[in-house]
Amino acid sequence: MASKKTGLMDKNESEQWKADDKPVKIDKWDGSAIKNALDDAAKKVMTDNFGFTEEHRLMDLRLLICTVAVGFSLFALVWDYIRPFPESRPILIICVLSYFMLMGVLTLYTTYMEQNIFLVAADKDKAGLEPDDKWELASTCKKYTHLYKLKMTFTNGKTGLCRSEEIERPVNNYFDEEGTLLFKLFEPEVRTLQGRIAAASKKE
Repeated sequence: MASKKTGLMDKNESEQWKADDKPVKIDKWDGSAIKNALDDAAKKVMTDNFGFTEEHRLMDLRLLICTVAVGFSLFALVWDYIRPFPESRPILIICVLSYFMLMGVLTLYTTYMEQNIFLVAADKDKAGLEPDDKWELASTCKKYTHLYKLKMTFTNGKTGLCRSEEIERPVNNYFDEEGTLLFKLFEPEVRTLQGRIAAASKKE
């Protein structure tokens, strides 16, 4: 089944979108900054160019786990203030164990559920009759080789079939000597990746 959007954009609209976008400049020696800049650029292509709707449930669940863990820590501090040690000892033990248990849950969640995913977007059916198709973007940036890998996954909302494509490029391809992101060079990579998946999904 084909994706609900073709991913094509009017030329004037595309040029206006690029003109309104401010250049992103980062420290070229900061691997995290490089990855985040490219991730944000890929996210903009998917949401602004293609008009997909970003979903936050994956990230919200991580924040919920963190919030509950911090809640146990704060409760332990307040309880120890109200009922000083050693009276507060049982509650402190429960809170400390709960905190470390939730940190373990968080580690498992980020490792096996998030898996470096930084965007989950829905391609909504305008008529609202069919389930939303899903697009996911995940990335890794190797520290010493400076290779940026972008993986895009499409899930057909009706059939549940998934299709993935990925690219791996040197980060120097997308930044100038001053660390400014060359969006006009990076955008076609994302559009081509999306186009390959969309074309393949039409044959299913």
